[in-house]
Amino acid sequence: MSGLPESFLRLPIAHRALHDVADGRPENSRAAIEAAIAAGYGIEIDLQLSLDGRAMVFHDYDLGRLTGDKGPIRQREAAELSRIGLLGGQEGVPSFAEVLELVDGRVPLLVELKDQHGQMGETDGALEQATAADLQGYDGPLALMSFNPHMVVRMAELAPEWPRGIVSCGFRAMDWPLLKVATRRRLREIPDYEAAGCSFISHHAPDLGRDRVTALKAGGAAVLCWTIQTPEAEAEARQVADNVTFEGYRAAIPA
Repeated sequence: MSGLPESFLRLPIAHRALHDVADGRPENSRAAIEAAIAAGYGIEIDLQLSLDGRAMVFHDYDLGRLTGDKGPIRQREAAELSRIGLLGGQEGVPSFAEVLELVDGRVPLLVELKDQHGQMGETDGALEQATAADLQGYDGPLALMSFNPHMVVRMAELAPEWPRGIVSCGFRAMDWPLLKVATRRRLREIPDYEAAGCSFISHHAPDLGRDRVTALKAGGAAVLCWTIQTPEAEAEARQVADNVTFEGYRAAIPA
């Protein structure tokens, strides 16, 4: 098991990169990534799978919110996605390989694999395999995480050299209406942390007081949190969390 590099605990992490559509920087875009690098922040990005099996840097399952197009991202090939413009910017959906080349180890990169199952169960492994393939030869601080613990376990098998974590929260019914009750109850206790060989969690900030978070931190887990939107919320979260994932303001970088 690889530990989380110190830079992930020191540099605030820009959620979906340093995005601001008012300045031409959509979520998970190259422009937002370049802005985060220039500001000296760590970067969090999301991965979805294309029709032809490529890892693409995009948060949603559907194109509608973030582009001028509609339909599931998984029904489009990578080349087509690269031509579909991100709203508020001047570029298409980037591939993971392109983002790795762009970042080039300059700042820590926190990579979330989005659940491909719908019920946080076993996947077909295609996104995990595409992610591991793109990581071959990358040299820089990078960590992998997912809400779906099965995906984190798969990454432990495919790319064991990279630190891994679980994205976690209270899994309230109002926030996760499609998840089975038993699944929500199980996941909120983060039971797969040890089995997946994790070294960190990224937990929902309002739920940081959960006993399981306290126990994991006491046992040596690094605690990141999401998503902080004000300096006041950051100060409160840092009473528990080692670092924050932020958006909507400029988090202070420690001297």
